[in-house]
Amino acid sequence: MNCWKTVNVNREVGINRIYLISLLLGLLSFIFLYIPFSIIHQSNNFKDHGIFPLLIGLALLPLVHKLTHILPLILTNKKVKIKWRLKSKFFPVFFLSTKTKMSKQTSIFTLLAPTLFLTIPGLISSYLFVDYFAYFLIFTAVNIGLSFTDFIYASKFLSAPRKCIVENDDDGYDILVH
Repeated sequence: MNCWKTVNVNREVGINRIYLISLLLGLLSFIFLYIPFSIIHQSNNFKDHGIFPLLIGLALLPLVHKLTHILPLILTNKKVKIKWRLKSKFFPVFFLSTKTKMSKQTSIFTLLAPTLFLTIPGLISSYLFVDYFAYFLIFTAVNIGLSFTDFIYASKFLSAPRKCIVENDDDGYDILVH
């Protein structure tokens, strides 16, 4: 196996640019989603439960986002190594890596799993639950912002050769070909 390309978005783009673009993408996605949904619902009847449930939900969203990356690996019977540590002595931060090599399709599905399992149900929920649509749109927009690096990795994998194997290491991904 030869290494066709090593992909590390943090090194290529830079962590500060990733944070800035993720923030702008999340903000713009909320603006562009809120306007059509507010026109569809045309209601000012919001059920407000305060700021603390919103903050707790926003604090747990990165954890749920990371766990949805694991779901396709479990469905395909891949072994996953999960490392975690406490950040600020309160929030758990997970790092996951696969112990086995994945195909191109499995790695793309793993990267796009939060979009399929969180963003699309969030949009459907914001349409169905009129009183809570703003909350669902906030969570959906934050998830879109969190998915920015996943979209970059998926675009790199789409340009990879058809019969490649993707290996996850600590710094990024190695795309291997025969």
